[in-house]
Amino acid sequence: MAIKTITDFRSKLTGGGARPNLFEVNLGNFGGDGTTGGWNTNIESEFRFMCKASSMPAQSIGSVEVPFRGRILKVAGDRTFEPWSVTVINDEDFKVRKGFEAWTEKINALATGVGEVDPNNYMGNGTIKQLSRSATVAGNDSAQRVLHEYKVEEIWPSEIGAIDLSYDSSDAIEEFTVTFQIQFFQSIAKNAQQETENT
Repeated sequence: MAIKTITDFRSKLTGGGARPNLFEVNLGNFGGDGTTGGWNTNIESEFRFMCKASSMPAQSIGSVEVPFRGRILKVAGDRTFEPWSVTVINDEDFKVRKGFEAWTEKINALATGVGEVDPNNYMGNGTIKQLSRSATVAGNDSAQRVLHEYKVEEIWPSEIGAIDLSYDSSDAIEEFTVTFQIQFFQSIAKNAQQETENT
């Protein structure tokens, strides 16, 4: 049945539409190691507030072209995952940026060019949660409902973006972008009653 009126459309938009500014990104302890002086629980807590922007992860499935009598048959190829990035607000203590720098130092040291060779020691996991603008979880006024969640698996930072400095900049706060390589991700549907994790 075709939607003919704005009232018909309104009846389908029962949730009011997901909002791009209601999200939370968590990274946890990279590589399962929070003891190396780099990324740790305290920085993770700071990052959850300072992460200004991100995106749902992108994916693509390649196309294999098979020629046949002047025609091209296109069949599905391999799945690839695009790099994933976050934009971070830089506070005066540089805590989050220094955490990312320590993470990359562990992968490839600035002075020597050596680093971890075991991926288990430098890869981590992250989550991107789409939050609801409706009421909080019953029994927990501080927890927002999670509509959907993506878990990005085995990630590591391949680029820490520059911070632009200028005398012309006023009424602005520094920010920078971090780009991650990801192996794959999982799409996790959430029940509306599930709450945002507080760990």
